[in-house]
Order: sequence, then structure tokens, then C-alpha cells
Amino acid sequence: MKNLFSNLKNLKKEIENLRTINLNLNVSKNHNQFKKNNQRINFLNPIITKYEQYLEIENQIKKNNQAKLDQGLDPEFKKLINDENKELNLKLNQILKEIKVLLIPQNKDDKKNVIVEIRGAVGGEEANLFVQDLFKMYFKYCEKKNWKVKLIDVVESIQGGFSYISFLVSGKNVYENIKFEAGAHRVQRVPKTEAKGRVHTSVATVAVLPKVEAIELNINYKDLKIDTFHASGAGGQHVNTTDSAVRITHLPSNIVVSSQQERSQHENKEKALMVLRSKLLKFEQAKQQKNISDLRKSAIKKGQRSDKIRTYNFAQNRVTDHRINLTLKQLNQVLGGNLDLLITQLKEDHQLKMINLFFNDEK
Repeated sequence: MKNLFSNLKNLKKEIENLRTINLNLNVSKNHNQFKKNNQRINFLNPIITKYEQYLEIENQIKKNNQAKLDQGLDPEFKKLINDENKELNLKLNQILKEIKVLLIPQNKDDKKNVIVEIRGAVGGEEANLFVQDLFKMYFKYCEKKNWKVKLIDVVESIQGGFSYISFLVSGKNVYENIKFEAGAHRVQRVPKTEAKGRVHTSVATVAVLPKVEAIELNINYKDLKIDTFHASGAGGQHVNTTDSAVRITHLPSNIVVSSQQERSQHENKEKALMVLRSKLLKFEQAKQQKNISDLRKSAIKKGQRSDKIRTYNFAQNRVTDHRINLTLKQLNQVLGGNLDLLITQLKEDHQLKMINLFFNDEK
């Protein structure tokens, strides 16, 4: 704990120093330095504000403890002081937690847009129908967040579901929230095709990739094999009449991406390259970490029932997130786009784990 408060004292001195420098800086001549200082001040300000609140409450507790030493103090008044100190200590612990969250290194991808891929895995046509349900769920969630959704590629299944669908989500801090959806999603329900009313278990996998801009990753076009083909499924009169759909294979990694939702070959090529950049960056990061060598295994494992992150049980109107042992009897609400019922608690759990990781030496 000493190290933490020593760092906070240093950060307080730093922000005071930066403010003094900016006050005396000739902005017209040192615009870049002024901007850089301001960025640092904006980052430090919420941390120091919380730290000052902590010191203020800590000082009040000390005053209360000093007052309790008065021999002539009424016992009832001492009890009031003890009760107040209990509340103040609870506030101290909460502020300390908030300070630690603010000090955790930020994930540079959290503010990025994302590419989401959903695939039917175990369960055949029922899994494909569940892919469609998951897409509708995410679409409604994005609407509630005022995020934009744009389709990249869709492969329709025989009974009206999707064996595969990919889409781009654009908005504020999209990856920070959607990243928790990556993994295998299990559904337990009676399929439309089941004549005897038996409950089946199926799995769909979700991959979430932060969108990578062209300047972040340089692609050697000599490594690409680009094919065109007729678009299929919904898309208007151009479907199956022009080679507007594009498939790109990155030969060194054997990663294949495609896009067929736009009317022009050029637009589909740009979309496919966007997906490829995100997959390649994830692929390279995985290689560097030496824990996996395949992008899809990293994002969604094998799509088996044992890999599940969440279960959707229709008969009991129940949804369970296995990562945090959370069960809600609100399946209809979750499928209706109220995903924050789960994501808010997943974020809190993630923050606690990060606090333990970065501050375990402060115990």
C-alpha cells in the first residue's frame, strides 16, 4: 500500500507541475508541447481528484478518532462517531478501488470499432438458427447503444438461419464492451425441427476482432490471392448476375476472408481487407505470445460444448454466464438486447482481476 500512495503523491506533484508549465507556456510557439501536457493532465485529473477525496475522508477519520479521546465525551456521541467512521471507511475502500481501476493500464483497443463473426458449430441447422438469434440480440444491443451495424458477409442456411455472419460495429468504446462476447455460446431448447418435443443442445461461436486501420498494419499485396464470385442471398437484382463478391486469401497465414454485401467489387474488396487486417494483427499477436498459432482458436476455441462461456436455456427463461457464475431468469430481456445485464458484471469482474494482477504486491 505504501508504494501505491507514494506513486499517488508523485502523480499529484506531476499534475501540479504540468499545470504550472502550461500556464507559463507560449501556446502559439509550443502548441504540440501544450497539447501533450494537456493530454497527460486529462489522464491524471480523475486519479488525483479521487486521491484528494481519499485524503479528505482520511483526515476526517483522524479528527473523529482524536475527538473520541476526550474523557468527558458523552457515550452516545462516541457511538455516533463510531458509526460515522464505519461509513467513512466504506467510502475509503470504494475510492481506493476506483483509484486502482483508473491506474490500470488501458487496453489500447477498447475505444476501437469491432468486427464480429458468428458461426454455427455443434448442432447442425439448430446451431445455424441460433446464429440468427445471436445476431438479432447483438443488433438490438447496438441499437440501444446508438452504435452502427454494417454487414460484411452472410452465408444463409437451409432452414432460414445463418451458418456464418460477419458484421462491423461502429460507435463509442465498442470493443470495451463487445470483447466479452467472444467464445462459445450454448443454447438448450426444443428445435423447430424436433417432432417429439425433446430439448437439444447446440453451440454457436462468436469471434470479436478490434478493427485495424490501414496505417496500423502494412499488408504486402504480393501475399494475397484475390478471387471474385457471384454474390448469394439477400442483396438485390445484382445477386448471381455479376462477380461483385470478393474472397481474399493471405497465403503466408492461410487466413481467408470474404465480403459480398456491397454492390460493387471495389467496396467488397475494401471490406474484406478491413477484416483481413484485424485477423492478421490478432494472428501476429498470438504468434508473439506463443500460446496459440491459429486465429480462430484464439477467438472462439473449438466450438465444443465444453468451451462454453454462456448458456441460453429457453424452457427456464434462463441465461448463465459461466465465467462469473451468474444466472439470470431474464433470457427474454437478454435476447431483446439488454446485454448490459451481463456485460456490466463481466466488466466489474475483469476490473477486480486486473486490480489483483497489478496491485497484488500492495497487500
